Amino acid sequence: MDKKNVNPWKWQDPFGFSQAVDVTGGQRIIYCAGQASMSPDGRPLHEGDMAAQLTQAMDNLEAVLKDAGCSLSHVVRLNYYTTNLDAFFGASQTATARLAAAGCQPASTLLGVARLAFPELMIEIEATAVK
Repeated sequence: MDKKNVNPWKWQDPFGFSQAVDVTGGQRIIYCAGQASMSPDGRPLHEGDMAAQLTQAMDNLEAVLKDAGCSLSHVVRLNYYTTNLDAFFGASQTATARLAAAGCQPASTLLGVARLAFPELMIEIEATAVK
C-alpha cells in the first residue's frame, strides 16, 4: 500500500492531520466504530479528565486496530467528537504525539457535540484504516 498526504497548505501540520490522504494498492479497509474512554467491560472511565479520556480512547483504538492486524500507521482518517472543544485542544498533544510517532497524519474532522453515548464521556474517536 502507498499512502500520500495531500496538503496544499501547512497550517494543519501542527495539529497532526492532513487535508486528504491518497491511498493506492491497499488490500483491506477497516472501519472502526467510535472509541471512547471505556473499560473492557463497557464502563466509562476517567470522568472529567480529557487527557486521560483521550489516552484511553487512543489505547482502545490501538487495541481494535491490533486485533484487525493493523496499527496507527494504517489509519487514513480520524474523526473526533467531543463535548468540550477547549479541553480537547488542551489535551490534544496526547493524541498527536502518538500519531506522529506512528507516522500517521490522517485526514480528520473535529466536531463539538452536545453529548456522547454516556454522559461521562468527553471524547470519541472514529477511524478508518487501510492495509
